[in-house]
Amino acid sequence: MSPAFGAMEVEHYSKGVLLEPFVHQVGGHSCVLRFNDKTICKPLIQREHQFYETLPTEMRKFTPQYEGVVSVSFEEDEDGNLCLIAYPLNGDHDNLENLDNSDCEPKSKLLRWTNKKTVLLENEKISKEWVRQHRKEEKMKSHKLEEEFEWLKKSEVLYYTVEKKGNVSSQFKHHNPWSMKCHQQQLQRMKENAKHRNQYKFILLENLTSRYEVPCVLDLKMGTRQHGDDASEEKKANQIRKCQQSTSAVIGVRVCGMQVYQAGTGQLMFMNKYHGRKLSVQGFKEALYQFFHNGKYLRRELFESVIKKLTELKSVLEKQESYRFYSSSLLIIYDGKERQEVAVDSDPEDLEDLSEESSDESAGAYAYKPTASTVDVRMIDFAHTTCKYYGEDSVVHEGQDTGYVFGLQNLIDIIKEIRDESSE
Repeated sequence: MSPAFGAMEVEHYSKGVLLEPFVHQVGGHSCVLRFNDKTICKPLIQREHQFYETLPTEMRKFTPQYEGVVSVSFEEDEDGNLCLIAYPLNGDHDNLENLDNSDCEPKSKLLRWTNKKTVLLENEKISKEWVRQHRKEEKMKSHKLEEEFEWLKKSEVLYYTVEKKGNVSSQFKHHNPWSMKCHQQQLQRMKENAKHRNQYKFILLENLTSRYEVPCVLDLKMGTRQHGDDASEEKKANQIRKCQQSTSAVIGVRVCGMQVYQAGTGQLMFMNKYHGRKLSVQGFKEALYQFFHNGKYLRRELFESVIKKLTELKSVLEKQESYRFYSSSLLIIYDGKERQEVAVDSDPEDLEDLSEESSDESAGAYAYKPTASTVDVRMIDFAHTTCKYYGEDSVVHEGQDTGYVFGLQNLIDIIKEIRDESSE
């Protein structure tokens, strides 16, 4: 069943789903928000929405799964906190009831959706008290982090030390500067427009990081051209300049953002698009090396899977007639928290309490060895995508997107170089 879309009125529910920053967003300028563990949402752009609804079957494994449309409002809670709330579109209950909201915590603006109506969480009074206390704690944290955040926003590459205690993945929440920046900008935009408009359509997409405990994410801007056919002369000139001054013009790909967990030091490394634009081809290669290095050693077991998927994607795109993926990105994702197994000749009882510190080469027969890790390769961001099936487009292209394919081939070649050089 295709998600409802069009000139529909939004049902006015007293409650909805509180959207939060998506902490694993490392690039782009459009705000990505967390709907639940398995689903994210972002502002609906007609062209991107059209792309997902007309997506060729062979490309679906290389894009996030499209899960529908919601209405998002900019609201103030009883304590004056600004937040974004998602509501179902009229007639969309059949689609939204299939979304898993079981992981959502009880918050004042958050309820589960059912087929016909919204149902209040049990014990609303307790929920409000929990929210008040939670907001108070969040404000205290916010004040403490305010100065640090201002510094983080200005830093193109930074490291954040993760505390030894607690789950690493839970500590991403307040320390991804790009995600925080995009979320604040989205709130500001909606706040400025609140008097004239306070209902926005957002699309729901698969959360590609949900399967990973500590997602390492590389956002690559693909192609030798970034401006869409409808770009103004100013926008066109600006995008051409960015390509010419970066690796985009030379190899058809540049770093747009990166998030890597450094197991050796217990740090998170972030790199933003401003640094990515400055990299030479050699610098780009070094950044890729850094993405696959966990601070202790190079994750060589990832290479074959990445190369295989990139090669398959290249083959698929070479067959796509007239598509142009201007300003689109490619994500490469893997888990920084390795799943490990012990050597075959080890005694399980002796190894039960073996610590991470002893899991290096000096551990001898008791050493851990990494198992094969899953790697994901996905295309995202289709706001400027065009093809001959989009009837309203004035420009119709023929053949494959040679700029994107060129970038993919160079990316494959560079990863192969890193693989071969590291095995010498």
